Amino acid sequence: MLVLLFYLKLENKELKAMLVQRTLTNPIKATGVGLHSGRKITINLLPAQEDQGVIFKRVDLKPHVEIKAVVENVGPTSMATTLKDGKIEIATVEHMMSAFAGLGIDNVTVEINDCEVPIMDGSASPFVFLIQSAGIKEQTKPKKFIKIKKEISITTDNGAYAKLSPYDGFKVTHSLVYDDEARKGHSRTTTIDFNSTTYLKEIARSRTYGFMEEFEELKKNSLALGASQKNAIAIKDNEILNEEGLRSKDELVKHKILDVIGDLYLLQHNLIGEFEGYKSGHTQNNLLLRKLIEVPDSWELISSESDNPIIDYIEPIIDPSLG
Repeated sequence: MLVLLFYLKLENKELKAMLVQRTLTNPIKATGVGLHSGRKITINLLPAQEDQGVIFKRVDLKPHVEIKAVVENVGPTSMATTLKDGKIEIATVEHMMSAFAGLGIDNVTVEINDCEVPIMDGSASPFVFLIQSAGIKEQTKPKKFIKIKKEISITTDNGAYAKLSPYDGFKVTHSLVYDDEARKGHSRTTTIDFNSTTYLKEIARSRTYGFMEEFEELKKNSLALGASQKNAIAIKDNEILNEEGLRSKDELVKHKILDVIGDLYLLQHNLIGEFEGYKSGHTQNNLLLRKLIEVPDSWELISSESDNPIIDYIEPIIDPSLG
């Protein structure tokens, strides 16, 4: 979840520059299809003031309903991460949240005219493109980080677990495991250490995926109505049905890491620590974050102003307003 544009190294060196909060330079609008509804959905990303965080705003409702993207507002997690305020929901926020995390966007308002974020191509790459096109504006207040101090973990009845541990940087290990013979070939474990690579290079383009028998069952229940090979990797037994194949040999497990990064950003800040997941998904991710919040001595909130994380920039900020 380290910001795309730099490596983060926690070392006792002289501070190069205080890292400040970020928002967008300009508003930007896009349309796409809802994965489950199949409806055309419009999103409008707007710059926001410092310390606001990420807010989703249902503009199809009167009055408009705002839901802050925080752990406490997470509702259903069976097929995606859904934000909830009473009966009002905004589903499938994880890919957009992942893009915000990867680019270090602290403050933004997302106007949306439906109950789910459009699936786009099934990855975070279209949202990255939108953010870069709008421009990234540096603000004045220091950026803050959640630093893991003690190991904390959860295990669910199906044998899945998720764990956070102390680490000087940000690293994610995920084990995608299938026990049945038809799917066993898709099992894979991958570790991405963001001290030595970037979100854009390794994660952003990894698409969501599904097995054909599950797609067919979902559509019978009026779900996945917008799913197609344009926005998901379709799998039948051990065969990838998409004509272009996979974007990388471990695209499936890297998409799980993409989801993890989006879910972790519901802490409101980039995380300094190591995540490990085994058979885990949105449900385990949210349970882990709720447990983390409940154990305050397992983490601390640090500031780039006073705690001096060292930042090495590897790319300039993309800002079209600079010409």
